[in-house]
Amino acid sequence: MRILIRGLFLMLLGLLLLGCTKKLASDALPVNISEGGLYYTQVVMHYEKNAFPTTNYQVGTAIPVNTHVKLLEISKKAITIEMLDSHQKIVVKNIAKHTGDDIFQAFNKLFAKQRVILGQFDSLEKQHIDSGDVAIGMRKKAVTTAIGYPPSTRTSSLDANSWVYWRNRFNTFVVNFKDGKVSEIVD
Repeated sequence: MRILIRGLFLMLLGLLLLGCTKKLASDALPVNISEGGLYYTQVVMHYEKNAFPTTNYQVGTAIPVNTHVKLLEISKKAITIEMLDSHQKIVVKNIAKHTGDDIFQAFNKLFAKQRVILGQFDSLEKQHIDSGDVAIGMRKKAVTTAIGYPPSTRTSSLDANSWVYWRNRFNTFVVNFKDGKVSEIVD
């Protein structure tokens, strides 16, 4: 009897896990998201081992803003893209407990059909967007473009004057704002 119950439990657990990574049907996608669609990155993203967690660690290889990508697949927890210039595949892993975003919200923060208009930024901001880092004097929009969005577990609102980012799995840094511009970066 125990073997039968254990077998049923393991089978149910396997089905639940399989459902979590199941590819979403095309008709379940919002109108602005289509598998096979071409998009541009809206922020600089750092990946390691072909994976970018939406926790947004600031380590690894940078994918520049406005990188042209193809959406290969989307599930409830992951987005698989291909960078068109290198044909490298990257899996974006949505860590909802840190971002507060479902997979579609995560997608819309990271990708769009149009390029980011870099002309909206001043020369200091463009320089740091290109290098994927932040500097004193940058406006909030330039910061999110240069280093992405801060995890909501440590930054409850983009209206806040302090944003906490993860440098890596163990260390954080704080970007402080005054009058809408970076006033201090605390490592």
